Amino acid sequence: MSNILVVDDNEQNIYLVKFILEKRGHKIDVAPNGKLATQMVELNKYDLVLMDIQMPVMDGLEATGIIKSMESSLVVVALTAKAMDGDEEKALAAGCDGYISKPIDIKTFADSVEAHI
Repeated sequence: MSNILVVDDNEQNIYLVKFILEKRGHKIDVAPNGKLATQMVELNKYDLVLMDIQMPVMDGLEATGIIKSMESSLVVVALTAKAMDGDEEKALAAGCDGYISKPIDIKTFADSVEAHI
């Protein structure tokens, strides 16, 4: 069992991701924006952060930079509908260790998460 922080402002995405990962035995915490995610990383031990890129308050790229400065070994994977040319490179340049685009294919998503843990 791994502790995973899901950072997303869309309730439907959160529900789907939680459903998939909890069914596989993982413990899930949720943050609706990057600012809260950085605070949660300070207070808790996570094995993986799934980070949406476009969110209110603080976007995922800024939050990833802050998280990586606090906990450089923590794996952060971008999980985003922002899938235009160059977006994956921007996420990786911001410190993300991987990139998964939405909409989620359940098997591909689950396999990718398992590979990053």
